[in-house]
Amino acid sequence: MKKIDLHIHTVATVSDADFSFDLHTMKRYVTEAALDAIAITNHNVFDGNQFAEIEDALDVVVFPGIEVSLDCGHVLVISDKANLDVFKEQAEKVNAKITIAEDRISFDDFFDIFHNLKEYLVIPHYDKNPAIKGEDLERIKEYVPCGEVNSAKKFIRAIKGVTRLTPVLFSDVRISAELESLPTRQTFVDCGDLSLGALKECLRDKGKVALSKNNGNELFPIFDNGQQLSTGLNILLGERSSGKTFTLNKINANPSHGHVKYIKQFSLVQQEDAAYEREYSKKLKRDQSQFIEEYLAGFKNVLNDVMNVDLRVDEREVADYIRSLIESAEEVDRRDAFSNAALFGESEFPISDDIGLKELIDSIRHLIENGEYQAIIVKHIEIQSLKQLAVELIELLREKALERKKKDFVNVLVGNIREILGRHTSAVQVKDVDLYRVILNEKKVERFTEIVKHLQENATISEESIQGFRVVATKGPFAGAGGIKLASGVKTAFGESFKHYEHPYNYLLTLFANESLTQSEYYRLFVNITYRILNKDGYVVSGGERSEFRLLQEINDAQDYDMLLIDEPESSFDNMFLHSAVNQIIREISETMPVVVVTHNSTVGASVGADYLLYASKEIEGGKVAYKLFSGYPTDLSLHSPDGKTISNYEITLNSLEAGCDTYLDRRRKYEVIEDR
Repeated sequence: MKKIDLHIHTVATVSDADFSFDLHTMKRYVTEAALDAIAITNHNVFDGNQFAEIEDALDVVVFPGIEVSLDCGHVLVISDKANLDVFKEQAEKVNAKITIAEDRISFDDFFDIFHNLKEYLVIPHYDKNPAIKGEDLERIKEYVPCGEVNSAKKFIRAIKGVTRLTPVLFSDVRISAELESLPTRQTFVDCGDLSLGALKECLRDKGKVALSKNNGNELFPIFDNGQQLSTGLNILLGERSSGKTFTLNKINANPSHGHVKYIKQFSLVQQEDAAYEREYSKKLKRDQSQFIEEYLAGFKNVLNDVMNVDLRVDEREVADYIRSLIESAEEVDRRDAFSNAALFGESEFPISDDIGLKELIDSIRHLIENGEYQAIIVKHIEIQSLKQLAVELIELLREKALERKKKDFVNVLVGNIREILGRHTSAVQVKDVDLYRVILNEKKVERFTEIVKHLQENATISEESIQGFRVVATKGPFAGAGGIKLASGVKTAFGESFKHYEHPYNYLLTLFANESLTQSEYYRLFVNITYRILNKDGYVVSGGERSEFRLLQEINDAQDYDMLLIDEPESSFDNMFLHSAVNQIIREISETMPVVVVTHNSTVGASVGADYLLYASKEIEGGKVAYKLFSGYPTDLSLHSPDGKTISNYEITLNSLEAGCDTYLDRRRKYEVIEDR
């Protein structure tokens, strides 16, 4: 197995934060990481002189490359030295197009510049921002053997995905003297000859790519000294003050490990009652507010539309129209040259806003640009057909916009002429009214009333279970003005408004009259949504149960992260809860991402079924404190440190989890005495 890192930056460009390349750091990185091959891939530039200097200084294979900023994401283009002159010219063309950080290269320009892509190793950002997805990825897929990801979790997800590209994990590091810790993101490949052609073929085969040399994708490097972690569940043991928390902090601080979720010791336990109650209530209120926002998103749009309707104005306009129509008919004998003019009684053109057409265009655009479900979309609809449809609808929208401008112009003329004619005659002028709009507004209010009445029906609208706890959301009408006031969060009276609560449109008008309210928050005041955390018996959780639920929720939320760290959960919770709930959810989440749990508790350490075991030890070296890690599989007789030392797994496990062998045996005898046989 060969260890490679094909994404290294050595030049600060307009796309980077400023840094100064340091050759000594490069040598140290290549040596200490034991790399067999690297690629120099700066943003949109290739420095031939610097490349030659780096190649001469290193005893490993060094490939020339470039990271190109496309308008749809980033892609690495890696060359061999055989056609270096051609590659230099192409890189110069890329650099000429990127003059500021916001500049991007189109796909057409990319293909024009790199017309010989088959000669290169092409690696797009895959599960890493800015990623190339969907149709854009399809355009270069014939040249792409693999895709770059940015964490061990995403690497494993891609390895297991049948339809996904072979993943590679690289450092993406800026080599400078200020580099605090060396990168740990590299990829092992089962490749004998490290030529560009051999690498391209090797990287197409998921079976020849791994996170570690000897353990495939079960382990991956976590520190630059070679220390490894399991891609599953890791248990970290050790005496007090032996460096366990230090180790977690070190993992959390290294950006190479991606987005880390860190649940610190005592962070979730209930301590000072009043402060905890405030914190819990604040979080519950925040969760409830977010749920209400999502649940009522559709209703919010309906309400915004109805807020533009004023039935009272419509009634007055219709009444004025009928009155003027009757008067005009009764006084027909008073008509003169001015009132007989065609424009005297002309109506203005109705003006539409074309919202439906705009929404249709947006929907088609979402279909075209969607990357996540692109494969399903193209099975049923050709993307080119969607693009043609979008173009045709956009042209129609432009035509309608031009027509609307013409109508606006004509309406202004008609209105001015009617006003002038009206001043020169005593004949009654029929008032203008858009009866279609009036009827449409009435229908909007009727539909609005139906929707509100449906929302106010008592029902459970969401129920989520988390290891025996239930998060339940229900809806129903407000019982009184006090409930509306609580939902509004505003110190104002709602007594008068509540009198009209059963008539949604009239209720809305009373809200308009209350100057203390913000119109954008009206949607929260029509339906009462409650959001509660219940225990297994169906009661609202107690203080201790709240802490348990928060731990489970924090662990469950970690699915959106790349790694999960938990520091001594037993410090806050009892063994029954740890065994029945925590162990299960930790085990489940470790199937999709690396998890590290620090523990002294046998209920967690011995029962959770760890994939890998670590032991932290504090030693004094040269008069200074040094923290050392030993590691191995839970069934190994000995654990090993990166510098080659070993310790007994049996001894440290018993000492850490059972307070030593004698204590463990004594406790076991006592349990046997009281056992009911």
